[in-house]
Formats: sequence, structure tokens, C-alpha cells
Amino acid sequence: MTGPEAADTLTAARTDDPELAVRAAELVRDAVLGDLARRVVAECGADVGLVGVPEPLPGSRPGSEGMVLRHWAGTRADLLHDVPVPAGLGLGGRALAERAPTWVPDYRAATTISHHYDAAVAAEDLYAMLTVPLMDGGTVHGVVYASLRTVVPFGDVRICAVGKLAAAATRALAGAAAWSREEPRSERPRSEVPRPTAPVPPLTRREHEVLRWAATGRTNPEIAAQLGLTCNTVTGYLKSAMHKLGVRNRTELALTAKESGLVS
Repeated sequence: MTGPEAADTLTAARTDDPELAVRAAELVRDAVLGDLARRVVAECGADVGLVGVPEPLPGSRPGSEGMVLRHWAGTRADLLHDVPVPAGLGLGGRALAERAPTWVPDYRAATTISHHYDAAVAAEDLYAMLTVPLMDGGTVHGVVYASLRTVVPFGDVRICAVGKLAAAATRALAGAAAWSREEPRSERPRSEVPRPTAPVPPLTRREHEVLRWAATGRTNPEIAAQLGLTCNTVTGYLKSAMHKLGVRNRTELALTAKESGLVS
């Protein structure tokens, strides 16, 4: 069943049978998430697209978060199919735990993530990897992965392309959940739901210059060489820009800068 067909089923079920509406919402979710994995490959230049769906994991502690990789496109083997991922493990588990996008240019050499899935990643010959949570307020509807079979930094063009697909999928999933009157699958405590932030102070000229180069995927040493600055100075400008924009890492910085029009 395609996405439009599933949506038509959901519309009919919503008015006739609440139980059928819940089942139809599941069909819509499957159609949306399967389409998301395929579009990450077709439209964002990724070699492999994966989508993790929040689910209770066997043997996990009550209240603990996790997901299962239920949708994929571009895979050569099946080692990444239906893989359980507890929150915090691997790159996707980190995105699920932190509620934030994250990426690495070389998954196997990364020091900021756990390496529980190295065998499966190596079997697919994957290196660069980006993960983006599908967030609707405090609700996590899934995590999308965009992976490449080469070592490369993610520039703002690809990051923003995946982010836009993730945002569109999230809107569809949120609508399906509302129509079926389901409880959110994975939600933060009310006290942790992000609140609207105050207007962002304007960036200085140097902060904007450093941000523009960082959004293209340049490293701090490359930016320093380009602008005639020290690496420490570049780091300071980036930290200041992150603070002003209310983001926590370079991936969020690139997405926010693109969406707010700070970089083109």
C-alpha cells in the first residue's frame, strides 16, 4: 500500500471505526517511514537510508528507550535489518537519547559513539553517517539515518536536505497519531519539553564568517587557514554562535543557520 492509499484508508477509518483507525494509522506510519528511507537515498545522495522506529526492546528495563531499524533502502546485506538499538548506543541511539541530529565522517573511527554495530556497518561498507530524530515537540516518532560508503564530512546542503525530509515525515506521522488518538510512543517528561526560545542576538561579522565556512563541512583547522585565525579563535567563534542560536553541536548549527537564512 502506498502513502496516499494508506492516507485514504485512515480518513475512512477515522469516522467509522476507532479500532480500524489505529490499524490504518500504523499503515500510514509504515508508508511514510518506508518512503523516507527511499527518499534519503534518491534525493540526498546517500548510499543507504535507514529508519529506526521507537519500540520497547526485549529484556530492557521498564521506562527505557529504544528503537528497531524497520525501514531501509540501498542495503546490500541484511545485518542492519530489524536491528534493536537502545537509546545511547551507536550514532542513532545517541540521536534518540539526545533528541538532536548528529553525524560522523567515519563511523568506524569515531570516538564520540559506542561501537556496538561495527560489524553490521562494515558489512555494508559504510563510513560517513548522519542521524536525525523525527521530533514533534517532546515526541520522538523515529530516527532517520543517511549513510555513505566513503569518508566525507557532511556539508550543510546534505544535512538540510535530510532535515527537510525528516520534518515532512514528522508532520505526517504527527497527523496520523492525532487522527488515531494514540498515546505518543516516546515522550519526554513535561518538564523536559523544550520551551520557545527568546529572539537570537545578531552574530558578529567574524562569527558569521566562521559559521558560513563551518556550514560547508570545513574543519576548524581548515577554517582557521582560510580566515587567517588560530584554531582556538575559530573554536571560540563557533561556541559563541552556538550559544546565540541555542544549539548544541555543529550539525544543529548548520541546520539552524540554513533554516534562519544566515547561510545560503
